[in-house]
Amino acid sequence: MQYDKLVRDRIPQIIQDSGKIAVTAPVKDIDQALDRKLREETDEYLESHSPEEMADILEVLHGIAYHAGMDWDALEALRLKKRAERGGFEKGIRLLEVRDR
Repeated sequence: MQYDKLVRDRIPQIIQDSGKIAVTAPVKDIDQALDRKLREETDEYLESHSPEEMADILEVLHGIAYHAGMDWDALEALRLKKRAERGGFEKGIRLLEVRDR
């Protein structure tokens, strides 16, 4: 079976351990591959809403941050700063319109 997609680092070894042969190659454009992977995992989450797919999205985001040279803790601090300033999404508020006074 052929795939041509970015996989987690241990997948080739898991395939080998199952008695099969994993044919691999380095990704040419990691940013593009991670973008495609994020889209793939997001689509899977939207279909299932499973915690496993949500965890996959987080792992891809960690990969994007790593390859962009971003520190995850700094990214989390930025998230918390924006949350303190603008809030989160817990209340489910739907903005319908903005009017002048």
